[in-house]
Amino acid sequence: MGRKRFLPIVLFILAVLFLGAGVMAFLWEHSDPFGNLFPTKTVTESVDPVQADERTGISSTVKEDTEVVNSDPDDTDPAETSEESGTVEETESASEPEPEPEPVRVENPYKEYFLENPDMAAWLRIPDTIVDYPVMWTPEDEDFYLLKNFKKKKSGNGCLILDTDSCMDPLTTNLIIHGHNNKGAMFGNLSKYEKKEYRDEHPFIYLSGKDYEHAYVVMAVFRSQVFYSTDVCFKYYKFFRADTEEEFKDFYDNVKAMSYYDTGVEATFGDRFLTLSTCSYHTENGRFVVVAKEVEPGDFYEPLDIDVKNKESNDQ
Repeated sequence: MGRKRFLPIVLFILAVLFLGAGVMAFLWEHSDPFGNLFPTKTVTESVDPVQADERTGISSTVKEDTEVVNSDPDDTDPAETSEESGTVEETESASEPEPEPEPVRVENPYKEYFLENPDMAAWLRIPDTIVDYPVMWTPEDEDFYLLKNFKKKKSGNGCLILDTDSCMDPLTTNLIIHGHNNKGAMFGNLSKYEKKEYRDEHPFIYLSGKDYEHAYVVMAVFRSQVFYSTDVCFKYYKFFRADTEEEFKDFYDNVKAMSYYDTGVEATFGDRFLTLSTCSYHTENGRFVVVAKEVEPGDFYEPLDIDVKNKESNDQ
């Protein structure tokens, strides 16, 4: 009787065990190597792009922008580059300054003197002073007008003389004009520039060439002398052309240092000068010197008749 009571219980327990074993076998067969039941397929194989965006939080628009930013420069469309370059070139062309207009030319006030004597290189004028004379240039004989007037007649005053190594065309860096220190004539009153007050009252000097009026402002005033050729020192009368900045600076620094006073006028490499030189008796072969810096020119002149005739002759 007791065995019959326990037999159903034993059979029930065995049935449960067999059922549990079957379930475990089924689960083991359908799981991945890591034990995940019914593994999902990879995103690249089955997930829709829109769904992938929703999962990652990155929109397709952002991805496209990222691809554009990171694109290879070599993939740039040549047509687009050409259009951009063209725009830049057009902008640069539009910003280029327009050429300066031709200056209005007037008749040269010293035209008749140029035509009368071809040795005349220019006309020198310092307003409100006695300096108002022709300047002669004879490179073959620098002293020709030393004791001759404009008409080539003997004269104790002579003429103002442009140094042989100076030139109006092409214009040298420094034009040196020599003149006698005669009372009441030529450079007889030039030494008045020793006083700053006089300089401030007469700061400008004008030199009219064949083409235009050169204007200068007095920069330095000093005394010097003509030295022996063996003397090693600054010789203002040896400076005509500055091919280098060092040559320019040597002349400029020396004349500024030797000046009786500071005029406030400064110069830089590329500027041009006018030097007036006359005798001074403070020492043997002494010289009184005025150096002026070229500034904006005055009037531009019409061609002289002699220049027109020469051009016509050359054309023929």
